[in-house]
Amino acid sequence: MHNFFRKTAFAVTGIFLMTSVAVAAPALPDFVPLAKSAGPAVVNISTEREVVSPVMNMFNFPGMEQFFEQFGGPFGMRQGPAPKQKSTALGSGFIISADGYIVTNNHVVEGADKVTVNMNGDNSESLPAKIIGTDAETDLALLKVETSKTLPVLKFGDSDAMEVGEWVVAIGNPFGLNNTVTAGIVSAKGRNIHAGPFDNFLQTDASINPGNSGGPLINMNGEVIGINTAISASGQGIGFAIPSSLASRIINELREGKKISRGWMGVTIQDVKPDMAKALGLKESTGALIGSVIPDEPADKAGLKDGDIIIRVGKTPIHNASELTRSVAELKPNTKTEITVNRNGKELTRTVTLGERASHTGVAENGSDSPTNIGIGIRPLTPEDARALQIPTDTKGLLIVNVASGSPAADAGLRSGDVILSANLTPVTSTDELASVLKKEGKERGAVMFQINRRGNVFFITVSLDKEKK
Repeated sequence: MHNFFRKTAFAVTGIFLMTSVAVAAPALPDFVPLAKSAGPAVVNISTEREVVSPVMNMFNFPGMEQFFEQFGGPFGMRQGPAPKQKSTALGSGFIISADGYIVTNNHVVEGADKVTVNMNGDNSESLPAKIIGTDAETDLALLKVETSKTLPVLKFGDSDAMEVGEWVVAIGNPFGLNNTVTAGIVSAKGRNIHAGPFDNFLQTDASINPGNSGGPLINMNGEVIGINTAISASGQGIGFAIPSSLASRIINELREGKKISRGWMGVTIQDVKPDMAKALGLKESTGALIGSVIPDEPADKAGLKDGDIIIRVGKTPIHNASELTRSVAELKPNTKTEITVNRNGKELTRTVTLGERASHTGVAENGSDSPTNIGIGIRPLTPEDARALQIPTDTKGLLIVNVASGSPAADAGLRSGDVILSANLTPVTSTDELASVLKKEGKERGAVMFQINRRGNVFFITVSLDKEKK
């Protein structure tokens, strides 16, 4: 390595003398072995999906399906289902088991009709992939490919042990450029970029670009300490990765076929601002302020009140609303936990038996039942689902959790998140009830009319059951 010189001044009897002192430049890490060992386990992911033509999508809002059926499309030109076109996307991922399990981001594969994994190195080949499970709230997905080869793997490391300033390497498929390696440092930890309810990102200045999503952020031991997920649209050298401490737990549960369940208290919360702390006579602005307690939910049953400031969950200190959300969500439903609050300047502790947080998590085929061949996955609507969808919690019906592309349901305009209230004017609250209606009336009439609640808008959609319909 070259030396560089630092000018140093010495005072000698009032006379300054300049001398040059040779100082060895700090050695940079050698990334070559890391790139060679980790690179083959990083894959490129390509997806295909059918989407409604952008022009027609401008007219895709509640009620327009029925209008078009009666009067035709915009300017009288639309006839039949909205025209669709194929959309493709690229992302990255990494292999975690020799038999073909692969981690990536949910947003890389969400809504995809076809997922292809392109291997690197000696195992270079393209393989169809099955989506084993997804967790939209943490933006994680688990895929599986079938191959007779023994695949190279990467292991999760401990993101909590990483220090700001440590070297890291990102490998992925930015802009479709296969197996690109970039290096940088951990710039910060615990970043909240408002991408989801559990934001706790690692920030890095290793170059992250579109196409890197789902690829690994690797420490100098070759361990995955983050999954590259987001970039700053207004800056360079600012990328964000899901920490492995969170990702590894979610991925293991998806791999075991478990439902991703999270604790729920039933409160609305916000950060304690300095002016709030002043008004409440607090010494510092810390904790999570309860804005409202939802009636008959766990917090209400435990005696928590509007205006309480939550400062601990169990033994975990709570500094802000985001920390409270993460801490409660890490606990399982039905867990009893002590919640410590500041109420009128006094600390109180209440034991809360947690409920279950509504989520948009899916396991293989979303773990749903589909009683017909119309192409929907459904499950009974829960009060937690209703809250998440911003509809009354006493709403009864069936929540659509997935809609198969090209199916009669998709052609009719049904969407994930729609709630089926009735079928042919008969209320339905279970898969058996829906199946019964379709068997009795749908077969004979060749169509079924669903009453739908779409985030508060209630209307009807008719789905054709004619198997010969194209």
